Amino acid sequence: MSAAAASRRVVITGLGVISPLGNSVESMATAIAEGRSGVAALQTLPPMEALATYGGEARDFTGHIDDFGELEKDAKKAIRKALKMMSRESMMAVAAAQQAIGDAGATGAAPERAGVVFGCDYLLSPPEDLLAGMLKCGVAEGDFQSERWGEDGLAEMNPLWMLNYLPNMPASHIAIFNDFRGPNNSLTMREAAGVMAIREAAQTIARGHADAMLAGATGSRIHSFKTIHAHQTEQLADPSLPPAEACRPFDARRTGMVVGEGAGAVLLEERNAALARGATIYGEIIGTGSATATDGDLHARRADALALAGRAALDEAELDTAALGHVSAHGLGDTACDEAEAAALACILDGAAADTPVAAAKSYFGNLGAGSGVVELIASLLSLQSGALLPTLNFSEPDPKCPVKVSQSGDLAGDSFLKLTVTPQGQAAALAVSRG
Repeated sequence: MSAAAASRRVVITGLGVISPLGNSVESMATAIAEGRSGVAALQTLPPMEALATYGGEARDFTGHIDDFGELEKDAKKAIRKALKMMSRESMMAVAAAQQAIGDAGATGAAPERAGVVFGCDYLLSPPEDLLAGMLKCGVAEGDFQSERWGEDGLAEMNPLWMLNYLPNMPASHIAIFNDFRGPNNSLTMREAAGVMAIREAAQTIARGHADAMLAGATGSRIHSFKTIHAHQTEQLADPSLPPAEACRPFDARRTGMVVGEGAGAVLLEERNAALARGATIYGEIIGTGSATATDGDLHARRADALALAGRAALDEAELDTAALGHVSAHGLGDTACDEAEAAALACILDGAAADTPVAAAKSYFGNLGAGSGVVELIASLLSLQSGALLPTLNFSEPDPKCPVKVSQSGDLAGDSFLKLTVTPQGQAAALAVSRG
């Protein structure tokens, strides 16, 4: 890498959000300021009695073209035409991306110097997509004839069905709609996907391969199959709890994760170019980290991976923990995962652990899958702007096994923060962000 490329700094100039707290950054900011939860009784998914009765649904997002924000005529026409090739996750991704691009304004970057890195969960077809074909093959009579599927069942499928569920479609759609011809990649790393996408996008700009990058992620844990899978493999919150009180990161009364859905996107630019055009700078990416731990049980692996990724980000940023404003935690609300994160924070923060506030934005909307990390990052960026750190909802009883300073009303955001995220398998990613 040349000396000029090595000195390129990367800033965030555009924000976009689709979440249980509304279809815009402004609506999310208002809900957080009011201490309002986005978790409520399930509507888009039939309540699964004794399993999942509530979640953080993006209720305001219908997939109508009006949900995609202010669009120029040609962009609106192109997106409306492409909706038939988008799953709900892809729709949310495009909507969040268009918000971020619109918020940033014209970057001046040439199409060949603008790119996209976008993350997502595994995309699954809902059962109704397969229903007509299943009926044609005898499922209604209780005798599904699999040998008929190739000839009779597939004939009932939407010819564009596959395009709805390819994990590279969000990044493809965003690049096409905005004529971003530069570097393009798609990451499927569950909850870590969004932070990893921003990491890759920032590094792409820093090494001189692009001048502007759209990065983000979209995801959902609210789905006929995904929610059942979550119940089978993860700890879900007690379904009898009041929905708005169910997500309790780091609280001794926590009972598990709350399922949710959403998408977040940020526009990244080379700092000098952003300053030259008078762009609003929400923050600067000053350090990144990623890690996977392989030794020990899952609890130990998640703790080690988070600690490694977090320390790498702070070391690259040359940021002393005593100067760190706050931590944007993974904060899942799962018993074991919160303990693992608390152990990681003790290693990352060392002597500053008792004084560094830790904010858990999932307390407002649950686990948005791959979309969580970026939406939480944006919540912390808003805190940097206002100076007041978002308080963690539903925290009232400290857990001795989670000795972290959970954010409360009146805490200050400081001038920097560390964003942490981890997958159930122990893949972790981290970003160090300054006010810029």
